[in-house]
Amino acid sequence: MAATRESILGILSDVKDPELPMIDVVELGIVRDVSFDDGHLTIDITPTYSGCPAMQVIEQEIVATLASHGFADARVRMVYSPAWTTDWMSEAGREKLRAHGIAPPHLVEHSGGGIAELVSLRRAKPTTECPFCGSSNTTEKSEFGSTACKSIHFCNSCHQPFDHFKSF
Repeated sequence: MAATRESILGILSDVKDPELPMIDVVELGIVRDVSFDDGHLTIDITPTYSGCPAMQVIEQEIVATLASHGFADARVRMVYSPAWTTDWMSEAGREKLRAHGIAPPHLVEHSGGGIAELVSLRRAKPTTECPFCGSSNTTEKSEFGSTACKSIHFCNSCHQPFDHFKSF
């Protein structure tokens, strides 16, 4: 049976993000493309942000996982443009974050360029719902959380602290 893009994505669902082990690289939205060029399997991925320490581990895990499924010569290619956005994260990935006590990112809905993307025209950040009780009565305590892609929040209703995956 010939490998298809869908079967390769199924295999890649075994590769978890080392900083967010509840979601895989496909749900995270960093897998951009699967291609078969000259008999070689190439996986295009986009880093979540410049300098993300997990990307090297993810690349190694993708190669190892594909090799364990018979794709010994698989390659990973980093694609930097367009930049990754949290909008590429799947709804299943967002729900898994929530189920593990991490508020998922807000939708950014990039408009394709322009000054509005460079300078936020909003007066306040959108409200972050508590992943434990669903309350919107939350407060950001620190822009810096357990990893660079998360911030720390506190729920004033259920009194639980929680991480929020930042929107990019």
